[in-house]
Amino acid sequence: RHIRLILPTFNMAAAEMKSYREKLEKYLYEKNAFTDLLAKAEEKTGVKRVYIVYGLIGLFLLYLAIGYGASFLCAFTGFVYPAYCSVKAIESVRKEDDTQWLTYWVVYSVFGLAEFWFDILLFWIPFYYLLKCLFLMYCMAPGAYNGSELIYQRLIRPFVLRHQETVDRLLDDAGKRAKEALDTAEGAAGQFAADAVSKSLKGE
Repeated sequence: RHIRLILPTFNMAAAEMKSYREKLEKYLYEKNAFTDLLAKAEEKTGVKRVYIVYGLIGLFLLYLAIGYGASFLCAFTGFVYPAYCSVKAIESVRKEDDTQWLTYWVVYSVFGLAEFWFDILLFWIPFYYLLKCLFLMYCMAPGAYNGSELIYQRLIRPFVLRHQETVDRLLDDAGKRAKEALDTAEGAAGQFAADAVSKSLKGE
């Protein structure tokens, strides 16, 4: 019975991976600056460009595991590509890609907040930046295996909906207090300026 349940899931994952590989290979033969470089490398080495890309990905992951500056590289990966895709989503007429990347940024923000608070513990996890980068790639993955959608629907959305009224009330109170503080500061600054002018005129 368990095998019958596992096999369809395995077959779906295998089909999804095959689809991703076909899309990757199709992209690698499109005409652009990156594929031009791959074509030259393929011609000189005799190695297919898809294997060159796999090798580059492997080196990238290895560098994340043991290389210097892995923190920056991981942050760069988790921010620049999603930011580029977000710009494309804004400029497109489709609504689905807007939702996809908004969901990613919500998850990214929550993860960044958690990382800030638990930084001293995360520091001791072996190959942390490699694991973090794989997690962010999972969150930005297209299709049914998009991690951001799963995390948002199962964790973030229920929590926010449960506490939405409380959070809105706290934000409203904070906004009112900030406005009152700003008005008080503006009044004090105006009074200070008026007193300074008055003293200057009396001094003359």
